[in-house]
Amino acid sequence: MSLKNLYVATLAAATGLLFGCSQTPTESQLVAVPAPAVSHAYCPVDDDAWSNFAPADHISLWERMRGGFALDTVTNERVETYIKWYSRNTSYMERVSERANRYMFHIVEQLDANELPLELALLPIVESAFDPFAYSHGRASGIWQFIPGTGKHYGLKQNYWYDGRRDIEASTDAAIRYLTNLNAQFDGDWLLALAAYNTGGGNVRKAIRRNKQKGKPTDFWSLKLPRETSAYVPQLLALATLVKNPDQYGITLAEIPNQPYFERVDLDSQMDLAQAAELAGMELNDLYHLNPGYNRWATDPDGPYHFLLPVDKVETFVENLDDLPATERVSWSSYKVRSGDSLNLIAKRHHTSVSALKSANNLSSSTIRVGQTLVIPVASQPVDSYAYSHDQRIKSKQARSKGKAGTSKSAYTVQRGDSLWKIASMHRVSVRDIARWNGMAPKDPIKPGQALVIWSENPQASYKTAQSNGVIRKVNYRVRRGDSLARIAGKFNLTVSDILKWNKMDTKGYIHPGQKITLFVDVTRVN
Repeated sequence: MSLKNLYVATLAAATGLLFGCSQTPTESQLVAVPAPAVSHAYCPVDDDAWSNFAPADHISLWERMRGGFALDTVTNERVETYIKWYSRNTSYMERVSERANRYMFHIVEQLDANELPLELALLPIVESAFDPFAYSHGRASGIWQFIPGTGKHYGLKQNYWYDGRRDIEASTDAAIRYLTNLNAQFDGDWLLALAAYNTGGGNVRKAIRRNKQKGKPTDFWSLKLPRETSAYVPQLLALATLVKNPDQYGITLAEIPNQPYFERVDLDSQMDLAQAAELAGMELNDLYHLNPGYNRWATDPDGPYHFLLPVDKVETFVENLDDLPATERVSWSSYKVRSGDSLNLIAKRHHTSVSALKSANNLSSSTIRVGQTLVIPVASQPVDSYAYSHDQRIKSKQARSKGKAGTSKSAYTVQRGDSLWKIASMHRVSVRDIARWNGMAPKDPIKPGQALVIWSENPQASYKTAQSNGVIRKVNYRVRRGDSLARIAGKFNLTVSDILKWNKMDTKGYIHPGQKITLFVDVTRVN
């Protein structure tokens, strides 16, 4: 099939409202984007590129990719800016190409099978720097940086045990389907399709409509798009230029053979990742990097049941697995229910899920009774051995977090009724800061009992204010005649600086009757 005429017959109605990447990760936010010097009206693929493409003829995967590059070469200031940046930061390119070694062959194979431009195999460099655990402030995850909604739309399962957005095979398949749909929506213009992958098809269509109304061109280079999106496409084109001519730009690409790195092994039941690594004769961390979709210490009790393993480890794994009864793929312990217990508390204490407990104990509801004995799936190794499980990644992020000069780190336990905004206001920090310190996105939900780290100027005072018997309430106060900030602060046992901070007011603090201001009040201490 000709790439230029690659379309899909039907598209899901919601596709145009979804987008895969909310933010290019920090490592790839390079420089400000200058204005374009040259404009290209349309970017189809080069049909002739495929006539020179014979995958089996190439020893190096980079060589194979060059043969399958099919986008028009673009030379303008925006692309040149990123060519220069990558050329100056050769260590970055070496590091990213080494990281890509595990995944690139699979991606190229899938793109080739779908007759898509092989430049798209470089997209995870822009998206995630090929870090399968990358997580953006927009809640995008995995090497292809799917946000939750788009991931679900493309069939990527997401739950306590498993996140398909990080699954290498599943997310690559979803990304290819999404990119193919976007390419069809924009009549074969890959630059517009790529822009839509970053910012959403709806945003690109709005930009096109604006230009049409003003009588302006509607190619990518002429559209007014978000700054990140305006940089996104030039980054990919710059990477393609460097991969085509690495010697010319002094770039060293880690050698990637044109052969499979991993093979998929399917199972029929849940399995402990540490046990799987032992059966395969490999390090647990290496297993996680090939299977980053698994959030916990084991595969999802409800599936998928499979592992991606290095090709040279598959035979060893299969032989050892045959000698292991299915009942021993996960360790079990017994637990006697005590007063005050709930399935949720028991699951949290034993690093499992309520659904797993209900399944293991044939429970149709969450009702349990004191003295009842439950069987519980447990990790075969200490929990901190699973360094790339969700909880351990968060703890590592919290341990490595750093605040501004003059601040100290404190621990905060989320209370019922809390929100990130409320916690940030009480500690006089920003929601974005709390998210960054705790490996979260600003819009991530929080739950009672969750442990957070906070960097603040006076953590003891902030903690006391926040806790205060746990009776903090948000009050929307309407200013009355005769009120002043000092008077309001005294009435609710607050400080003027607190009120200024919570309401983003300047130090003059002008208020007027009828104005609404937000207060966080300890109801046990009000006058």
